[in-house]
Amino acid sequence: MELALNEEQQMIQDTARSFAESELAPAAADVDSGKGRDAMLANLRKLAELGFMGLNVSAEYGGSEAGVVSFSVAISEIAKACASTAVTMSVTNMVAEVIQAVANEEQKQKYIPKICSGEYAAGGFCLTEASAGSDPAGMRASAIRDGDDFILNGSKLYITSAEYAGVFVVWAVTDKEAKKGKGISCFLVEADTPGMIIAPAEHKMGQHGSATNEVIFDNCRIPATALMGELNQGFKIAVGELAGGRIGIGSLALGVATAAMDYARAYVLEREQFGQAIANFQGIQWMMSDAYTDLEAARLLLMNASYLKEKGLPFGKQAAMAKLFATEKANEVCYNALQLLGGAGYLKDHPLERYARDVRITSIYEGTSQVQKIIIARELLAEAAAQQ
Repeated sequence: MELALNEEQQMIQDTARSFAESELAPAAADVDSGKGRDAMLANLRKLAELGFMGLNVSAEYGGSEAGVVSFSVAISEIAKACASTAVTMSVTNMVAEVIQAVANEEQKQKYIPKICSGEYAAGGFCLTEASAGSDPAGMRASAIRDGDDFILNGSKLYITSAEYAGVFVVWAVTDKEAKKGKGISCFLVEADTPGMIIAPAEHKMGQHGSATNEVIFDNCRIPATALMGELNQGFKIAVGELAGGRIGIGSLALGVATAAMDYARAYVLEREQFGQAIANFQGIQWMMSDAYTDLEAARLLLMNASYLKEKGLPFGKQAAMAKLFATEKANEVCYNALQLLGGAGYLKDHPLERYARDVRITSIYEGTSQVQKIIIARELLAEAAAQQ
């Protein structure tokens, strides 16, 4: 693979960086404080206009056809300025991709252009439940056929952008007698469908600008035409899309951690103790050296996973490795960057405390670090068994 970005990928990275610096960074603190929701929604629309809500989506449906590598580098640049915006962009791209991959032509034509154009501020990915987080096959939400409709009941937790999503991809059990994970189907549910209730936003440690809600289905009637893909074959759709989502979250973590260390690096050049800049001390230099080495390794792992997905090659193990390494190291880097500022890093006068709060969730959502290790180990053992 080519490690350098090509001309188009470089242009997308530059565009994302410019937009992040000019539009997102000035509003990031307000978004974090809860005052900047309108500004964030406006910026989501601008990102759509730039083509960033369908980076790996066909132009036939309004996408950019820029590919997975471009998606990864764009997410990282956006996350440097605002993690809340970046996670919304990541999930919305994932929703557009799953519709493109699985839906019928009528569904594609109906929903993807609205996502890519910004007519829908975001897309919702409704998979997680109280008893089905790391084990999504254990979901209990159900969809029962009733004539020409399905009736949805149950609830989904921690749904990103639920307050302003235009369409939701929803998984539910359609065959309760089937083996675990085998009787699950996937549906497209439009916002404001009667019986779908969006609970108040959760109060989170970080990423405050990104709404996270419980979505409740109370005898929610949807047409049978809302079924996406084959009946009872929805679980494999979820598993496949989560692998791609891990590239997005790993890229987000990389962006946040890079911003944190870049800020700390500038700070240590100015901060003086014992009559000199603290950047002159070997201990400080080693902390920075370790951090930037880890960030570069994370970038290369993410690029490799992105490249494999873009080429249509197996990428699940590599995506899990990239997500595991990038998010764990990003947490370390953000805390070390805060440490480099000393007491100042703990104050809201500097963005380090926000970076540390925003990055923490990245090693949890789209599959915890522990789940990534399970996935990696399974792949490694399967490869070894196949060679025997």
